[in-house]
Formats: sequence, structure tokens, C-alpha cells
Amino acid sequence: MFGSSAQANSFRVEEASIADIHAAMKSGLTCRELMSSYIERIQAYDKKGPAVNSIITLNPQALALADSKDALFKKSGLSDPLHCIPVILKDNVDTKDLPTTAASMTLEGSIPPSDAVITSKLEAAGAIVIAKANLHEFAAWGETISSLGGQTRNPYDLSRTPGGSSGGTGAAIAANFGAVGIGTDTVNSIRSPASANSLVGLKPTMGLVSRSGIIPYSLTQDMAGPITRTVTDAAKVLNAIAGYDPDDPVTAWSVGRIPQSYTSFLQPNGLKGARIGVLQNLFGSEPEHAVVNEIINTAIAQMRQQGAIIVPVNIAGLDADQLVSDVSVHLYELKPHLQSYLQSLGSAAPVKTFDEIVASGKTHPSLKDILQKAQSLSTNDPEYKTRLLQRLELQQTIVKAMADYQLDAFVYPHQKQLVVPIGESQIGRNGVLGAITGFPAITVPAGFSPQSKSAPIGVPVGIEFLGRPWSEPILLRLAYSFEQATTHRRSPVSTPPFARTP
Repeated sequence: MFGSSAQANSFRVEEASIADIHAAMKSGLTCRELMSSYIERIQAYDKKGPAVNSIITLNPQALALADSKDALFKKSGLSDPLHCIPVILKDNVDTKDLPTTAASMTLEGSIPPSDAVITSKLEAAGAIVIAKANLHEFAAWGETISSLGGQTRNPYDLSRTPGGSSGGTGAAIAANFGAVGIGTDTVNSIRSPASANSLVGLKPTMGLVSRSGIIPYSLTQDMAGPITRTVTDAAKVLNAIAGYDPDDPVTAWSVGRIPQSYTSFLQPNGLKGARIGVLQNLFGSEPEHAVVNEIINTAIAQMRQQGAIIVPVNIAGLDADQLVSDVSVHLYELKPHLQSYLQSLGSAAPVKTFDEIVASGKTHPSLKDILQKAQSLSTNDPEYKTRLLQRLELQQTIVKAMADYQLDAFVYPHQKQLVVPIGESQIGRNGVLGAITGFPAITVPAGFSPQSKSAPIGVPVGIEFLGRPWSEPILLRLAYSFEQATTHRRSPVSTPPFARTP
């Protein structure tokens, strides 16, 4: 429970940014008081009340860790950039003191021998892992349902999914169960829940952030990144997690490409003079796409008002659903890459092979077709090699279009239609373009659909910026400028400010 300090009684964690938290600490808020407030919200809203059902594991050491941060603060003040910031990790990110399960009954209770590199980096920056979040089991698709965690619900419309596969992280950060979150992304999975929960989701350039210690789906496409309520906080988290890791060789490409601080690029007038290409291929043309199209077209008009130069672009043959079905290599790599992770767990692994997972019957029924398909595919298949070549061609096509039109970034709706009701499958998710190319992409809130009985303030819609490799500074500048000019982010009414006991 909260302590009795005046600052604790006046400070609200709802919508609090990293800067807000640190300012409150300078005025007397303790880390224990902060952590207690978030824990109270989780206990009140995650399994009770609206039952968002976003959390798989609450860290039992969170308050003890907070006490150690308070002792450090008395000695050194705010010595770390993420001092006492409660972070929610997707439960496919290894934690040596908490289970890491990929939300699967087959890995229930599995505690890896060491932290993921990004876990270590976050903790080294001062953050505290307050909880591990539900995900679509093994990050396999976009509705966030699993054998271990069940169905996570969208706090803006409890009848809808929160997107996915990092939907537990997205729903939890939207509901203010933590200050910042970490997701992973193989097809859309950082940006889908960001779009669906009025959040910022940043998928970095392939190689900017280590994947060591993250349960893999497809290492050709897997990436980890921040899910936050503001662009500024996304930049601060990226500062902490970016960098070279010798155990993830692709991160060698990041050497010499990381600025001293990504926050230095956050400019309110960052859209002025920027050339923004509107990828017209990625807008839907059916009646169910009309709501999203209207919101995104309004957002583009707002960019123009901020001084951006809007350039319509049509890339022949570019289709998001076709990229998933015909170019993405995720299903080819799932079996060998997941099996390699299981072997890394050694004798403590609850299951030893991919085939054992499939045969167990413990996975959620929705995974059956995906797992059986992955079981039948091989990275030795000629089709796999063809897809890798198509990936290279797609990369060339995108950078050439940006060069031809002299663009700073592309924009498009992250998803062509609203995030789907529970029980339906996500379609029309355009984030696959960034996943397959490995290029950086950031999704920011663009507005809400009309209100309805189940969505009292509407369903969130996100707009996505895609850039050249290593252009995170440009994307953050553009996204920040749009965010500051529009302030579309709103918190869900299903998880209101919690009445605290002084």
C-alpha cells in the first residue's frame, strides 16, 4: 500500500511518463510508493473488474527491489536514466528470477539460466521488471490468446482483442499497469497492440537491439522494442536497450550507428519540411476499411498542417496480406529456431523439442494449424530460399522508392480495419512491411473510431511511419512532432484512476 508522504498522496501514476515519475521522486515520492500504486492497479483491474487479463506473472520481488532503489536514491539521487521505472516484459523475454513461458502450458514454470540481454540492459539502466505479460502463445499470431494466459482483452473495448502478439504488454501499458513495456515483433507484434491500445510502438532496425535470451519465432524477422504511452518514453527505452551484443551477430551492424541519445531528435516542429510518402497500396477499399481510412486521412492532413510535404506513392504489387502468405519466412524458421532455444535451457527445459510441443496437446487449440504447418516446413525447402530472395528484392524496392521520391518516411494505417472482436483473426495488418524488410517502423495514436456501447470512447487507430535502415532518429522526430501537434492518446475508461488508501 501507499506510504503517507504528501507526494504519494498527490501523485497519480495514470498516464505518468518517465519524466513525471522522476520529478515526483525529487519531490518526495518513494520507489516503494510508486511500485505499490501500479501493483494495486494490476490487482484491481487485471483479473477483477474489467478483467483485462494482461499479466501472467507479477514479480514478487518488486517491492523489495523498490526498497533497494530508495536506498540508492538516498545515496546517489537519480543516478540512472530509468531509475525505478516499472517495466512490463512480454513473457517471451528471459528473466532468470521469473518464469519465461511464451504463454504456453508447455513451458509453464520454466526459469531460464540467465536474463535476456535487454532485461539486463533495462535493469542496468535502473528499471524494475514489475510483471511479465501475456502474448499470443509462442508469439504465433495477433489476437493474444494462449494456453497459459487465456484471452487478453482490449481495455478500450472489452469485446475486442488487444492486437498481438504483444497484446498483453499493450493492454497493460494502456491500462497503466506499468510505466513502459517491451514487446517483440516478427510480423506486426509491437505495432499491432500499440495501434489497438492508443500507444507508441517502435520496431527498431534489424540489428539495433539484441535478441539474445528472447524465445525466437523467426530470427530473420524477430525484433524487440518499446511499447509506451509517449514517443519520448519510447526514445528513452531505446537508449537503454540498443547496442552491440556479441551473442547476436546481426547487432554488429549497429556499431557506429547509435546516437548518444535518441531523445535529442525530439523536435515539436519535426514535420516541417519533411517529405512523407503515403503508401496508397496499404489502404483498404472495402466498407469495413472506411473508419480507419477517414482517421488516417485526417492524420495526414494534420501532418500537412504542420508543414510536411505529402507525396502519394503507389508501389506496384505491394500487398500486406500477400507479404505474409508468400514472402514472410516465419513459419519456415519457427521449428529450428524455437528448438535451439529449448536446447539452451539444458536439462531444466520442460520440453526438449518442437515435436514434443506439438505432440503435448497442451497448446491453445488456435495454434494447431500453425504448429503443424511449421512442423512440415524446412529451411532446406527451395521455397524458403525463394522467400529470402524476395525479401532482398522488397528491401531494394522500398529504399529505391524513398530515393526516387526523396522521402524521409512512408506512412500508412497500421491495420486496414479496426482491431478485431475476440474470436476473429487479425487481417490487413500492414506492419509486415517493416518486419520483412527489417526496416524501422513506429506506430503512434491517430485517433479513435466512433463511440459505441462496447467502446465508450471508441476503438484506437494507429498510424505507422516506416523509414530507411538506422533512421530511428528521423522516425522519432516525425512521430514526436505528430504526437505533440495532435495529442490523440487517451486512457481507457474501463481502468479509471484507482482510489488509494493513504
